Formats: sequence, structure tokens, C-alpha cells
Amino acid sequence: MESLQIFFENADFVVVNKPENLNFHSENQPGLVVFVQKMFPNDTIFPVHRLDKMTSGLILFAKHKTAAQQLGELFAERKLQKFYLALAHGKPKKKQGWVKGDMLPARRGSWKLSNTLENPAITQFVSQLTVPGERLYLLKLHTGKTHQIRVAMKSLGVPILGDLRYQETAKASLADRGYLHAYAVKFDFKGQTYQFVLPPSQGAEFQKPEVQMLIQQWAQPWQYFIKE
Repeated sequence: MESLQIFFENADFVVVNKPENLNFHSENQPGLVVFVQKMFPNDTIFPVHRLDKMTSGLILFAKHKTAAQQLGELFAERKLQKFYLALAHGKPKKKQGWVKGDMLPARRGSWKLSNTLENPAITQFVSQLTVPGERLYLLKLHTGKTHQIRVAMKSLGVPILGDLRYQETAKASLADRGYLHAYAVKFDFKGQTYQFVLPPSQGAEFQKPEVQMLIQQWAQPWQYFIKE
């Protein structure tokens, strides 16, 4: 593959722009972690979090073990804020608010949201109409569960456009990608505040003028969310 875009780098960590349709770990072909490690042969790279294959956008890697531990603690303590963009067709059960519930295994590696709250996935979101029948969602993760946003969106009655696992296959296969993008990250580290924002560059639907206008309005996504 072509070289990855390094969005930011210092002595402790690197922020990478992950392309859509690239596995995080190697499966039948090399995954993201392998490519990042090759770009930094003198460092031992540690992923701080992960992204699904269909998801594009910002992902953080520590460049040494101490940084990995420190950044991992921020993530575990919910002090590393992550914001995502998603596109979906249809009318959601609600247009903004919270999605909370335990994640339960479903068929063939999928997950489903339960009404119980023993160890819940917590997602906060706002949304805006782009064109009739389509909305852009800005989502903030308060936990880091597998498929969390994808399951949250399905529970709202609006699975992510192009999501081959959670949207009806006939509809999902018409899209040129899965429309989930890791849009922004904000955290404090070693006395400094870091905030990174990267609009999506892949996917025809993300490039529509109506969508681009909303993304520009959400240039500082943390302003749209109150604390839990």
C-alpha cells in the first residue's frame, strides 16, 4: 500500500491517518500496526486504541513503553476524548442524546445492545440533516467497546451507511465505503493539551457540499458535548 499519512509526531507518540478498508491487525495481509511499525524501525510501536477495518481517521500509537502506559491510563480513565463522524439514512429514534447499554454477543461476531447497565457502552451524539433522508452524526465515545458506535447507531434504527455487518447487505453493498470516521482526539499529556481534528477524505458521500458544510461547523467537536 501507499505510505500512511503521519498527522502528528513527537518523541512520545504518533498520530496516524488510517485509511478505510484496512485491518488493524494483520489477517490475510499486513495490517495497520505492521505498516506503522515499518515507518518507525527505531521505535517499538504500541497502539493506544484501535479502529475497525471500515473506519478511517485518527489513531494514536505510543513510541515507547512508558508513553504506552501513560496514554493507556488516560484512555482507561476516559481522559482521552474521541469524536467520530457517521452518515446514515433514515429517521433515528432520537436526534441527539445518549445511547447506553451492555454489549452482548450476537451472531457471527456481531454485537447487540441490551437494556441492562452492568458494564455499559456509553455513547453521546448530536446529528443534523444533510439532505432529505440522510443525517450526519457527531459522536463522542465515553467507553471503548468493540463495534460500540456501529451497534449504537443500529440501536437508534439507523445503521451506518455501508456497514456490511449491521446494515442490510443489499443497502450496505451500494455504498463505496463504511461511513464511520475517527474525526478528532483531545487529551492532556505531560502538561500540554493536544487536540487533533481531521475531516474525512475518502468516500463520495462525505464529500457532498451539504456534508462538508456541517463538518466545517463541527470543527471543534468537543464544544458540542457536556460532561456525563
